[in-house]
Amino acid sequence: MAKAIFITATGTDIGKTYVSGLIAKHMKDKGLNIGYYKAALSGSLDITDSDAWYVKQQADLLDSYDEMVSYTYKHAYSPHLAAQIEGNPPDMEIIKNAYKNIDNRHNYMIVEGSGGIICPIRYDNNQKIFLEDIIKELNIPSLIIADAGLGTINSTVLTIEYMRSKNLKVNGVILNRFEMANEMHDDNKKMIEEMTGVKIIGVVIDGILKLDEKNIETLFE
Repeated sequence: MAKAIFITATGTDIGKTYVSGLIAKHMKDKGLNIGYYKAALSGSLDITDSDAWYVKQQADLLDSYDEMVSYTYKHAYSPHLAAQIEGNPPDMEIIKNAYKNIDNRHNYMIVEGSGGIICPIRYDNNQKIFLEDIIKELNIPSLIIADAGLGTINSTVLTIEYMRSKNLKVNGVILNRFEMANEMHDDNKKMIEEMTGVKIIGVVIDGILKLDEKNIETLFE
């Protein structure tokens, strides 16, 4: 069984996929056997325009797209709504089996969520699945991607507190679009750590992931 991390964010378009690609490439370049999985992906008219394809290309991952993603929807909506419109709603057993299949081939796994942490994946009379349910079923810790700018204290602290209320383990936060010598970004970093006790394990500056190597080892535990 691989060591795994679930990557979520404080909202949509914060940079989950971008940072997932940076982490996967970083680990692949270190010679580590890293894989990627996403249960449900929406807003993709073609697989080459998808989150999973981006990470696959960034890190030169060998698994096929169909192995990396269980459900793909064309509508750029929350997966539960896209599934209601297009059909083929996510099923938890299929997600668990698909993850197990790809997990068995790797020493490390990145599992990327959809949108922020409170994202319905399926919501109908037969099943109601949220991201938190997938995290619990896979029994893996989480990493939160947050923007470095204005408003991030509120959104990051709320995300952490919600996850704690659901008994989800948070292993750290990465701040995207971080600027050196920006006093607000520095203060945001300090305040998030002090208010939550969760460590900012890295930042992304001008597209470059700045990550303490010691944090990589503990990130997946």
